[in-house]
Amino acid sequence: MKRRDFINWVGLGWLASSLPIAIAACSTQTTASGDWQNVGTTAELDKTGQLLVENSPVGSVLLVGTSKSGNLIAVNPTCSHKGCTVAWEAANKKFACPCHGAEYGVDGTVQKGPATKPLKTYAAKIEGNSVAVKPS
Repeated sequence: MKRRDFINWVGLGWLASSLPIAIAACSTQTTASGDWQNVGTTAELDKTGQLLVENSPVGSVLLVGTSKSGNLIAVNPTCSHKGCTVAWEAANKKFACPCHGAEYGVDGTVQKGPATKPLKTYAAKIEGNSVAVKPS
């Protein structure tokens, strides 16, 4: 075997063995489906009655409620139509998309198009001074 062929094989072997590490480093981190993840504090939630966390371990989360109400609503606020961030309309008790007018109920179901898919929902709970969510 020539020196050049040997070096090419060693280089190819190194590249092939490094590929799984590169893929793992570039992929998004996922959590186990049953894990509760802290996304904020009760003080942050109580300040306005809602808490938007864009980079939580479970993805984007919009929590609605207060620590005293005991009835927390948690959804992924990304509109299923075009990806805009929905807002909570407390007076109408619905989520509304500012981009194209889609509306969602408190359970994430579509109430008005153009969206056809519901918002992803989360189970939410208060643990001490922390707010935690997990995929439903």
